[in-house]
Amino acid sequence: MAKEEPTEKEQKRILVLCVDRDDDLEVKAGVKTPVIGREENLNAAVALALRDPEEPDANAMFEAVRLYDRLKSESDLEEVFEIATISGSELGGVGADRKIVAELNELLGFFPAGEVILVTDGYSDQAVLPLVESRVPVSSVSRIVVKHSESIEETAALFTRYLKMIMENPRYSRIALGLPGLLILILGVLSIFNLLYFYWIAFVFVLSAFMLVKGFGVDRIVKNIYQWVKEYTPPPLQVQISNFATVAGALCTVVGVYLGWTNAAAFIANITAPPDVAGWFSILPQIAAFFIKGSMDLIVGGICVTLSGRAIRWYLERDARLLRNAALIVSIAWSRWILDGTSDVLIRPEMGYEKLIFSIIVGILIGVASILVIFVIHRSAKGFFKETKEQVEEFGEG
Repeated sequence: MAKEEPTEKEQKRILVLCVDRDDDLEVKAGVKTPVIGREENLNAAVALALRDPEEPDANAMFEAVRLYDRLKSESDLEEVFEIATISGSELGGVGADRKIVAELNELLGFFPAGEVILVTDGYSDQAVLPLVESRVPVSSVSRIVVKHSESIEETAALFTRYLKMIMENPRYSRIALGLPGLLILILGVLSIFNLLYFYWIAFVFVLSAFMLVKGFGVDRIVKNIYQWVKEYTPPPLQVQISNFATVAGALCTVVGVYLGWTNAAAFIANITAPPDVAGWFSILPQIAAFFIKGSMDLIVGGICVTLSGRAIRWYLERDARLLRNAALIVSIAWSRWILDGTSDVLIRPEMGYEKLIFSIIVGILIGVASILVIFVIHRSAKGFFKETKEQVEEFGEG
C-alpha cells in the first residue's frame, strides 16, 4: 500500500530569517522590507553588495540563501521552508526593535512558521534573538562575521553610542562641547585683536565660574526659579490685596523703627554723655521717649495698613472676622495719641499726666463703642456673612 503524503497542516513550517537591524538594505540599496522568497532575497543581496561590497548584511543574506537551498535539498515532504529578510532602523534603539517586531508579525501572518533559523551578521544577534524568540521558537542561529571581529564591532558601536549621547544629550554636551567651545571661541576672538596674553586670564575666569556654578548648583537653582515663575498661578484678588498690605505695613514699620532710632541718636548727640552707668539709666526714659516720638506714626500706620488689607480680604470673602478686625484698627489708630502722651510724660514729667490719662480714657471708650457697633452690625447684616459654627462661637466669646 502506497504511503500517503502529509497534508499542509501536518507539514512542519521552517523560516530561514535574516535580520538587518540597522536597515542597511533600505538605506544603501533602496530595498523595502520584508523581503520574502529566494529570488527576491538573492536580488536584494546582490543590490546591497554592489553598493557596499564590505557590508556584512549582504553576506548574511547570501548565507541565508545558501542555507535555504541546502535545507530544501535535504528535506523531505514533512518540512516546508521559506526565506525572508526583515530590517530595523538606522537610528537603532527602541525604534529599530519595534520595526523588527512589526515586520516579523507581518511575515508570520504570511507564513506561520513553527520554528526559525536565524541568520545574522554576528553583532546584532544579541539584540535580535530575544525579539524573535518571543514570537516563534528559534532552532538555530547562524552568525556571519566578515570584515570585523565581533569584539571590534561591539567596541565601535559602543563608542558611537557614547559619542551620540555626548552630541545630543544636553546634560553632557554642555560640559563636553559647550565649555571647550566657549574657550576656543575666546581664543579666536582674542587672537583677532592680538590680545592672546589675556587668554589665560579668560581661561581661568571661565573655568572657575563654571566650577562655581556647577559646585553650588546655581544652574539648578535658576532652573527651579524659572520653572516656578513659569508655572506660578497668582492667588485670588483678595489674597493679593492682603499680601500687598502686609508687605507695605512691614516696610512702614521698619522705616518707623529707623526714624525712631535716628531721633533718639540725635537726642544723645545733643547732650553731654553721662560718665557712668547710673547716668545712662537716668536719661533712658528720655531716649525711649524720643524713639517713640520718631517712630510712632509709621509703626501705627504700618500696623493699620496691614489690618486694613486683611479687612478688605475678609469683606470680599464675607467673613465675620471683618467686624472684629475693624474694631482693632480703630483701637490701634487711637493708640498713636496714647504713645504721644506717654512720650511727653517721659520727656517732661513736670507737665503732668492729664494728656496721657485723657488719651487712655478716650481709647477705652472708643474700644467699648466699637464692640457695641460690631454687635449691632453683626445682627443687622447677619445674612451677609458666611459663617461656620466655630466662627460664630468664637465671635460670641470675643
